[in-house]
Amino acid sequence: MKPSDIVMQDQQETRAGFGEGIYELGKANPKVLVLTADLAGSFKLGPFMKELPAQFIQIGIAEANMMGIAAGLTIGGYIPYTTTFANFSTGRVYDQIRQSIAYSDKNVKICASHAGLTLGEDGATHQILEDIGLMKMLPGMTVVVPCDFNQTKAATKAIADIHGPVYLRFGRPKWPNFTSKTGDDFVIGKAQVLAEGTDISLFACGHMVWKAVEAAKQLQEEGINAEVINLHTIKPLDVEGIVASISKTGCAVTAEEHNIIGGMGDSVAQVAARHRPVPIEYVGTNDTFGESGTPAQLLTKYGLDTPNIVAAAKRALARKKG
Repeated sequence: MKPSDIVMQDQQETRAGFGEGIYELGKANPKVLVLTADLAGSFKLGPFMKELPAQFIQIGIAEANMMGIAAGLTIGGYIPYTTTFANFSTGRVYDQIRQSIAYSDKNVKICASHAGLTLGEDGATHQILEDIGLMKMLPGMTVVVPCDFNQTKAATKAIADIHGPVYLRFGRPKWPNFTSKTGDDFVIGKAQVLAEGTDISLFACGHMVWKAVEAAKQLQEEGINAEVINLHTIKPLDVEGIVASISKTGCAVTAEEHNIIGGMGDSVAQVAARHRPVPIEYVGTNDTFGESGTPAQLLTKYGLDTPNIVAAAKRALARKKG
């Protein structure tokens, strides 16, 4: 498939994909519980609350307590899904996650909305840009960052089938929807090749996958054949898939709505350093906090939009040529 073959179906919030997915999952599996820290509306949990009240627990604004309760519920064989904003799902409760969930290998699914800069006007105190790094460093933690509504719905269901702690990260705004409506193109731990190419590899996760697709389309118009890879699973990382792509193209760009220090790009670079060193350029925030603004304004100001990916690709290509 070429980048130009990737078509936007519509625009939907990725968090709505979670709401729909958890509702269907909860109906099919009575062991699935949803805990929320006073954010049921933000996570689109209305149908779940109405139809499955016995599987819903309102904790209130007490995120640390929510993590402890979730860890305890796993002892009874339940599969608890915790829900709050990404900042409060990780930074505020890191000690509880490390000690009560990760260290004990508890089967808790930590589901985080409003991640990254696209949280927008709520500003720097809510726009966590360090959470992927925090979570991927925890032993045994699976980290999944789906790219659109369809994939978030599929991921919400899929993480129930793996044992152990999971961090599932998604966002607030409406975003292009372009993956399979059935979710059959999503496999945990397997990178998704959206478009095949030979000149450069574009690795992206979350909202930045669509930006990478847009960049690949622009590069295609200039005669540059970019391979677009949705690296939705940051951990466990698809080492084989990454090596196969960079061995073919010889250079890469990573794009993520996260700090370039400790994020997805660092994971890709480690794989390249160990197996196939190639020039890599990073698109992400650079050791900074965010600020208030619309999602589009912030992505542009902090260098996370389509033109920045195109520019990074050209830098990587220039380095490859020597």
